[in-house]
Amino acid sequence: MKFFLKYWLPLLIWIGVIFVGSTSVMSAEHTSRYIVPFLLWLKPGISPEAIWTILVVARKCAHLLEYTVLALLLWRALRSIPALCAKTLMVVGAVLLGCALFAASDEFHQTFVKSRTPSVRDVLLDVGGALLGLLIGASLACRHPKKFRATIQNQIVDAQL
Repeated sequence: MKFFLKYWLPLLIWIGVIFVGSTSVMSAEHTSRYIVPFLLWLKPGISPEAIWTILVVARKCAHLLEYTVLALLLWRALRSIPALCAKTLMVVGAVLLGCALFAASDEFHQTFVKSRTPSVRDVLLDVGGALLGLLIGASLACRHPKKFRATIQNQIVDAQL
């Protein structure tokens, strides 16, 4: 149970966060009610084009960030499985495939939400975020290989108990 809470629950919570983000609650229609007044407060007289650009860039950055975190959490969860800890290429492929499938299903989900527009570009952006997450995860694993190996060995011992 401790293993699940430590490695898999954060991943499931983050998947839930992404799912809620693809509902009408986080649509441009609803979030602009808060962001536009804030931008006008920061810079009175800002042009509508500038506001629109900021909104689009912020939303696309959110896609990258969401899937960077998703890839890192999935990488962490899969690497915690003793049988997979040494199979880096398999884990990378599984993370990339899992993130791509979830991104596609997320955009498919948006076809049922009136205030959302599904986009293949967003799926590609999400996969880009997953690649960024994989690069971060791999660089962290390479920087601290002894610490990482010791953690994996402790997990194997814990799993055997």
